[in-house]
Amino acid sequence: MERAAADSTPTFIAEAADPVREQLAASVELGEFLRGAGTLTLDERRVIIEQALVLFEQNYVHLPLKMAMHAVNPVQRLRVLHSRLERQTPDTMPPEWIFHSELSEVFHSVRDLHTNYLLPEPFAGRVAYLPFLVEEYDDEQGTAHYVVTRVAQGFTAPGFAKGTEVTHWSGVPIAAAVDLNAARFAGSNSAARRSRGLESLTIRPLRMHLPPFEEWVTVSYLGPDGSPMELREKWRVVENLPPFVDAGTISASAASQGLDLDADETGRAKVLLFAPHVIAQQRTAEAEGVPEGVAEGGEVPSVLPQNFRARAVETPSGTFGHIRIFSFSIDDPGAFLQEFVRLLGLLPRRGLILDVRGNGGGSILASEFLLQTMTPRRITPEPVQFLNTPLNLRICRAHQGDPQIDLAPWFPSMEQSTETGATLSNAFPVTPEDSANALGQRYSGPVVLITSARCYSATDIFAAGFQDHEIGTVLGVDDNTGAGGANVWTHELLSALAADAPGSPYVPLPKSAGMRVSMRRTLRVGARSGTPVEDLGVVPDERHRMTVRDVLGDNEDLLARAGELLKGRPVHALSVTSAARQNGGVRITVETTNVDRLDVYLDGRPRRTVDVTDGPVEVTVDQAPPATTLRVDGFAGGHLVATRAEPLPAP
Repeated sequence: MERAAADSTPTFIAEAADPVREQLAASVELGEFLRGAGTLTLDERRVIIEQALVLFEQNYVHLPLKMAMHAVNPVQRLRVLHSRLERQTPDTMPPEWIFHSELSEVFHSVRDLHTNYLLPEPFAGRVAYLPFLVEEYDDEQGTAHYVVTRVAQGFTAPGFAKGTEVTHWSGVPIAAAVDLNAARFAGSNSAARRSRGLESLTIRPLRMHLPPFEEWVTVSYLGPDGSPMELREKWRVVENLPPFVDAGTISASAASQGLDLDADETGRAKVLLFAPHVIAQQRTAEAEGVPEGVAEGGEVPSVLPQNFRARAVETPSGTFGHIRIFSFSIDDPGAFLQEFVRLLGLLPRRGLILDVRGNGGGSILASEFLLQTMTPRRITPEPVQFLNTPLNLRICRAHQGDPQIDLAPWFPSMEQSTETGATLSNAFPVTPEDSANALGQRYSGPVVLITSARCYSATDIFAAGFQDHEIGTVLGVDDNTGAGGANVWTHELLSALAADAPGSPYVPLPKSAGMRVSMRRTLRVGARSGTPVEDLGVVPDERHRMTVRDVLGDNEDLLARAGELLKGRPVHALSVTSAARQNGGVRITVETTNVDRLDVYLDGRPRRTVDVTDGPVEVTVDQAPPATTLRVDGFAGGHLVATRAEPLPAP
């Protein structure tokens, strides 16, 4: 058996792309990094556990559900840890990694990727990595295979490249190694846990997880001729790319977060290691803007390349638009919506493939704003609920009418719960309904949404809204989405909010440690109204198992399946080409395709209905009041299929 030994000073760092070379050059081997870790005192450990108790007892909205569904009691486990600390001294306390391990295990026990213990310095902001990725696909017989799909620029080893099949991981059969790794993670369902177990074989954000116990791994793989080979590669630690959003300040953005931090950290690490061109694109877009129109190969350059990739794709069923949404993490949801609409306008109108695989979420506002652009139906944002506790009640009382975080809608039911004993507050949306419908439909072709088990939080909410409003078909590469059904708040945000409430129990955490908690749980709407997203997620309408062409190519079979679902579905179009005031009325010109009736509304009031055929048509509304808005609804066979809202010119 041939063996390729890893170089202690990897050449791939010297050969890294310009945008990331300096940052990767600062990476160190795991053993060297750990020699400087572990400085928490006994008192600091006590503070961390006491703050964890506050979050679980007084803030954690899913506590009753998790205790029942998973037979766990995180509050009692924290009390036991605290009691043990009281019997320890600085000389007898166990090593710090044991403390982090025990506390992380408590948080992981509730299987909620929103509720996290975030390790302190020097782990905060760092990621442990190997310079390649491994992914899974099924062959035609349904047998799983594990292959290398990404290799860092400049990394080489004998017979090891993209497409190499991995058989064992440090002596453990690869499928079993993935399962063992998955058991460490907090995903709400088995598909979510397993996908994280696979990805964390080579990338581990240290903010979220303990460092690997092994300083190196031995990868057994098949060489080009099918012979067994081995690679020994050391873990390295590097500072990750910075987050997109500061979730610790009092702001609408911080309060509307729905983010799987592990996926967000991992996604930024993937950009750093395997897609440095995205960093270059972002810098160019910020400095120079992006070129207009469609580039060679059907790509549409985006001003937000870390969030979007847009292009035209050819499938056996035809050419369709394809937008990959990598993340909903953004401080400005309005700018996110504006860029999405711009990209839509440059893509084929015959059908849209919307791909959110691996998207860990971000801004709930950004995710729900997008829904209106693809349907003529009015969007009902998902409502959310607080856990009724004295502390949550004090926070809501202190922030009624707050211009940044207005908690007034939830306060009456929470105050009433002291008499009724209700466990949860009444439900109201994070996203204002008017804002979720302010722009209206901008794409009237058929849409397919592709999901995976790594879709989480705001992306779960987006997928649920897509399905609940019957926008199109949900095509899943896994049996379920990640099932993260909550609005997540940080310990920092809670501390800031409680500063305005009497008797705040929050105190600063030592050495940049952190915590996050599911603060408000989300409920579905439409036919599934009232169903929680947490632990259940979104079950796709259609299922696709990833093939070798998908994981090693450009998702050819997956896109072909999406194209099959779009093929033959009618494409409707409705656009208002002109609107003018005339003799006290309004004259509009409307261009339609596959529409047989138009209803015209002024300031929300119905004023005309006309039968139409394809092409332009003029519609006049006599004696129109001084209206400011126009809406035209298009119907086919009695079903609403397209709508367009426009401002009217001033009188």
